[in-house]
Amino acid sequence: MVGASSSYASPLCTWFVAACMSVSHGGGDTRQAVALQSAGRSRRRRQLSKCSSASGSASIQALVTSCLDFGPCTHYNNNNNNALSSLFGSNSVSLNRNQRRLNRAASSGGAMAVMEMEKEAMVNKKPPTEQRRVVVTGMGVETSLGHDPHTFYENLLQGNSGISQIENFDCSEFPTRIAGEIKSFSTEGWVAPKLSKRMDKFMLYLLTAGKKALADGGVTDDVMAEFDKTKCGVLIGSAMGGMKVFYDAIEALRISYKKMNPFCVPFATTNMGSAMLAMDLGWMGPNYSISTACATSNFCILNSANHIIKGEADVMLCGGSDAVIIPIGLGGFVACRALSQRNNDPTKASRPWDTNRDGFVMGEGAGVLLLEELEHAKKRGATIYAEFLGGSFTCDAYHMTEPHPDGAGVILCIERALASAGVSKEQINYINAHATSTHAGDIKEYQALAHCFGQNPELKVNSTKSMIGHLLGAAGAVEAVATVQAIRTGWVHPNINLENPDSGVDTKLLVGPKKERLDIKAALSNSFGFGGHNSSIIFAPYK
Repeated sequence: MVGASSSYASPLCTWFVAACMSVSHGGGDTRQAVALQSAGRSRRRRQLSKCSSASGSASIQALVTSCLDFGPCTHYNNNNNNALSSLFGSNSVSLNRNQRRLNRAASSGGAMAVMEMEKEAMVNKKPPTEQRRVVVTGMGVETSLGHDPHTFYENLLQGNSGISQIENFDCSEFPTRIAGEIKSFSTEGWVAPKLSKRMDKFMLYLLTAGKKALADGGVTDDVMAEFDKTKCGVLIGSAMGGMKVFYDAIEALRISYKKMNPFCVPFATTNMGSAMLAMDLGWMGPNYSISTACATSNFCILNSANHIIKGEADVMLCGGSDAVIIPIGLGGFVACRALSQRNNDPTKASRPWDTNRDGFVMGEGAGVLLLEELEHAKKRGATIYAEFLGGSFTCDAYHMTEPHPDGAGVILCIERALASAGVSKEQINYINAHATSTHAGDIKEYQALAHCFGQNPELKVNSTKSMIGHLLGAAGAVEAVATVQAIRTGWVHPNINLENPDSGVDTKLLVGPKKERLDIKAALSNSFGFGGHNSSIIFAPYK
C-alpha cells in the first residue's frame, strides 16, 4: 500500500511544483534557473518525503495538503535541468518523458498546459464505443384523466376534460377556483401505509407512477432479480417539491418547533422522491432530481437517456411529479396573474391558441417512463413501445417568465434536438406542444414551430394541456406518455376549446376538435419553464 501511495503522490506533487513554477516565473524563458538554494532544497525534500511515504489509509486531502506545504516559489532561481528530479530523488536519475513534458509545460504554459496534457492523454486512452440505443418499455401516470396510460390516453382521444372545481380545500376567497385536480387516488399496494401518511403528495404520485411503469414494462420480481442494480437508476424531478409538507411545517412552527414533522426537511426536497424509489427497489445507479420549472420532466428524460447511451445505466425510471393544488400554490400563481379565472365553465378554461384564453389552469400528477438500453430490453423479451432518439436544452437568457420575442431560444432548442436525434425537419410529423393557454407563450411557440416545420404538409400539432391543465414539473413526462401512446395507437388526440384561433395561427397545422389518424414517423415534445428553460425531446416508432 505504501508503494501505491508513493506512485500516486509523485505525479500529483509534480503538478503542484509545475504550477508554482508557472506562477513564480509567469511562463518565462525555459533557460531561466530552476535549481534550489541548499536550504530550500533540503526543506522541500522533507516535505516530499511526507507525500511519498503516505500510508495506504491516508486520504487524498492529506496527500494534497502535504504537497501544498511548500514555501514560496521564489527559491527557483537557478538553471538546472534536473531540478524536479532532485526534488523526487537522486540527481543522477534522468527525467523520464512525462517529467520532461511537465517541465516544458510548466515553463511555457503553466498549470493549465499540464491539465490539458493530462486531459488529452485520458481522451486518447478511451476506447471507441458503439452508440447504444434507448427504448421505452414501460409507462406510469397519475392524472385527473386516469391512473394508467391506457385510460389516460383514451380520455384524451375522446376529448374529455379533467378540469373541475377545486375540492381539496376551501378556495372560495381566491379569484381562481378551478384546476386539473386528481379526485381519487390510492397508494394501496404501492406505498407503505406509514409512509403514505407522512409523505408529500408529489412523492406519493412519483412512487406510484414509477412502480406502475415497472409493472407496465413487465418488470416482475423475477425479472428484477436478473438486473444489474448498479446500472439501474432513477431520475424523476419536480418543479416545486414538497410544498404541502413545508407549508404544514411553517404552520406548526407558529406554535412550536416541537410540533414540526421530523420529516419535513427531507420530504420537502425535490430529490427525495427519486431517492425513496431507489431505496425501495435497491437500484444503485444514477439517482438525483432536476428542477427546471415546467421543463423539468424533459430534462430528466434526456439526461436519463444520456446515462444509458454513455453506458452508465441499462435501465432508468425518469419523468416528473408535482402536487401544488394547495392554498400556497394556488395563491402564488394567482399573485403572478398567470391563471385562468373561468370558474363557471372549468372544462372550457384551458384553451391553447384560442383568442379567448385568459391564462393557464393548474394541474397535478406524475408521469414516469421506463427507459432501457435496446439489447437489454430485447434480452428480457420486453415490449418496446417506441425509441427515444434524442433531445436538447437551451436558455432564452431573456426574462424570468416571458418567452423571447423572436423565439430564438426555442428555435435553437428544436434545431439542436433534431441534430441530436439525427432526423430531418421533414421527418417530424407530430408535435406535442408546450402550449399552456397563455397569450404570449402559445403564439411564440407556434411561430417557432411554423418557422422550423411549417413546410411539412403532414405535420399535426396538439396540446395535452387543453384537457388536463398544466402539471408544471410533471407536464413533460405526462405529455411524453401521450406522445408514445400516439405512436403506438396511430391516433393523435384533439385540441379542445379551440373555437376562435389566433389570427396568426394556421389551423391546418393543428389537430381539430376530434381525434385524427396519423402514421407518425417521428414525434417531438416541447416543454418550457420559468427562467427561460427550453427543452425538446424526440421519439419514433421502434424499427
